[in-house]
Amino acid sequence: MRLANIWRHPIKGVGREELASVTLSKMQCLPYDRHWAIAHERAKLGEEKDGWARCVNFARAARGYQLMAVSSHFDEATETITLSHPELPDLVINPDADGNALVEWVSKISDPDRAMPSQVVRADRGMTDSRAPTVSIHSLASLESLSSLVGQPLDQRRFRGNLWFDGPKAYEEFDWVGQKLRIGEVELEIVDRIERCMATTVNPDTGQSDAPTLKALNHHYDHQDFGVFGIVTKGGQIAVDDIAEVV
Repeated sequence: MRLANIWRHPIKGVGREELASVTLSKMQCLPYDRHWAIAHERAKLGEEKDGWARCVNFARAARGYQLMAVSSHFDEATETITLSHPELPDLVINPDADGNALVEWVSKISDPDRAMPSQVVRADRGMTDSRAPTVSIHSLASLESLSSLVGQPLDQRRFRGNLWFDGPKAYEEFDWVGQKLRIGEVELEIVDRIERCMATTVNPDTGQSDAPTLKALNHHYDHQDFGVFGIVTKGGQIAVDDIAEVV
């Protein structure tokens, strides 16, 4: 099978960008993936020793659909990120230095009936939805299958995944749990399936909920899982079009 796409999300729940290559490190998330998060005014932080916190503490598309329409470009050298949204002027900031500006910008496209964005949190281990520092892995065939079930093409960006593969059969990735995925010299242990939320129903171009992804998964499979989590057990560089195998 072939590595088809690589995605990074520097700010959890807000923006994403596609990469041509990336260097993975043992027991680490994708570099700068979910490196920052925006805690809301009711967040309960500091309950975990390693700084990780549950997704319910942060601004995210499941509770503010317009956040799904944000795209981003990140400059690693300066740690400067450019955020774009169809209804707002672009914002260029360093999240550490310009946290107030980021909170103000995100507040404009947040649901006013929910807890509003409050502060920027830096999470060097990656503020993923799993307690472990994981990389999320997906299949293009699974995406095509789910697209057929909902009756419309679904964009990869709905699922905020890291690695997308071309070649496996639909939902074959569920069988990888407990096995290792090898991409060149890199190896990832597949540890769990990913349970999905309302964010996957949201169109990443419009910020509107327009596809019954969860309803389709529950109706046809009695679950709402899509994709799997992997933990890097052997690091190295990977690039689009690399060949991968399950071992």
